[in-house]
Amino acid sequence: MHEENKAAANGCGKIRSGAQNGAALLALMEKTGYSMVQQNGQRKFGGPPPGWEGPPPPRGCEVFVGKIPRDMYEDELVPVFERAGKIYELRLMMEFSGKFIGVCVSLDNCRLFIGAIPKDKKKEEILNEMKKVTEGVVDVIVYPNATDKTKNRGFAFVEYESHRAAAMARRRLIPGTFQPWGHTIQVDWADPEKVVDEETMQRVKVLYVRNLMISTTEDKIKAEFNKFKPGVVERVKKLRDYAFVHFFHREDAVAAMSVMNGKCIDGASIEVTLAKPVNKESSWKQHFNGRISPSSENLLGFPNKEDGTQKSLGKSASLSVRLNGQHSPGPPEVERSTYPIFPGIKLTPISMYSLKLSHFSSAVMHLDYFCHKNSWAPPEYCLYSTTSQDGKILLVYKVLISSIADDSQSYFMPEKLCTTVEDAKELAAQFTLLHL
Repeated sequence: MHEENKAAANGCGKIRSGAQNGAALLALMEKTGYSMVQQNGQRKFGGPPPGWEGPPPPRGCEVFVGKIPRDMYEDELVPVFERAGKIYELRLMMEFSGKFIGVCVSLDNCRLFIGAIPKDKKKEEILNEMKKVTEGVVDVIVYPNATDKTKNRGFAFVEYESHRAAAMARRRLIPGTFQPWGHTIQVDWADPEKVVDEETMQRVKVLYVRNLMISTTEDKIKAEFNKFKPGVVERVKKLRDYAFVHFFHREDAVAAMSVMNGKCIDGASIEVTLAKPVNKESSWKQHFNGRISPSSENLLGFPNKEDGTQKSLGKSASLSVRLNGQHSPGPPEVERSTYPIFPGIKLTPISMYSLKLSHFSSAVMHLDYFCHKNSWAPPEYCLYSTTSQDGKILLVYKVLISSIADDSQSYFMPEKLCTTVEDAKELAAQFTLLHL
């Protein structure tokens, strides 16, 4: 089939020669006055446009467009997008394909996660190292170790001036190509910060206090925050090296934040910000990208979508296998292989919370991870038992989830009993995740 016929069959229009493309793009630049440069596998149109005065558009003004046909270029795309408004910049990647385009708000993430950093490195050293090899570095966020404030936690967040600068830096910092201080670092996008609307934040009267000593008590924190104005603190909830301080009135919380930020408590310089409320109604399944399968819902006693009946747990397979949805099509199971440790191989201590969800295979670990990400207290498991008619001991766990920010509590308990403690705990965690 001729190329023209192939293009017509694919709905992509007529194939143009290189000379025709060049002429069309030159005509576009002459007509609009925009410049066009090609670098790093993409072609940039504008940025800024002619006659532009002032700073670039703020974050949130960019959209991502996918599945653009390979033979469609700026002279055809610009008129389409100009229908929505004046274009500041258009960046065309050179490897797109497809028939129908998709448009969504671009994830304007300007922050990278850098892991496996030597724990003796200070913020200034990390900042200087990042500036040496990447452009557009604005700041480096480093958290002190929970038990030794002279060391960092083995990771940092690097903030860039734009999403594009962060994307270029991520490409530059691919493991193996850059080894600061002789170490192989881990590089990935940082989790986007929770966005809470201004109206909601205006009602917050809880402060988030970071970088506390583990030995510092809730009573000590309450006493320190009451110093600037006695009796304003309602209660304090502390976990490990951070805490939430609840005030009776918002104006006192705001005033305390200004006064206490940077103060020393038990020798640690604390960071104080307004706590961001957590929306408990957001489904954990969306957070975990739908890793739970329909069969798992049925195993937990949820109504069958077709006949409204409930399916009970079978006896032929282990609970862990059944909860992974192996009896019906679903997401691929987590790889459970083992690999040898060769002599001389380097092992780096890391936190489980710096891993991705693909590293967890059990609901118990998922629930712990989910609570940590939402700044909730760790899940509490309460074990109960009963005796079956044939004399067997049957077990079930009740799970308590506490939201530290608003001090609310929720209980979850499946309507199924198990014969082993491990199965009962896994079932309870799975049931809790489905209801969060």
